[in-house]
Amino acid sequence: MELLVTLAPIIVLVLVMYFLMIRPAQKRQKQVQEMQAGLQKGDQVITIGGMHGTVESFDQKHMYLRTDEAAVLKFDRIALKEVVK
Repeated sequence: MELLVTLAPIIVLVLVMYFLMIRPAQKRQKQVQEMQAGLQKGDQVITIGGMHGTVESFDQKHMYLRTDEAAVLKFDRIALKEVVK
């Protein structure tokens, strides 16, 4: 019984850390993976560096964004911040 009383604060601390830090990070990672998996040609996107563009094409690791009529830039897919609706 004393062991349970001694370990209770540690168990509570681990549970609080899980619900405040680990679980939200896992949910955000899942959203990012779904966004990257749903990427389509013609999508308006913003990169983590703030570059706005239209998806010209993409492969497993890279995406090619058209930023104006003349420029197509190559980015890693992990640089995708959001798809603009």
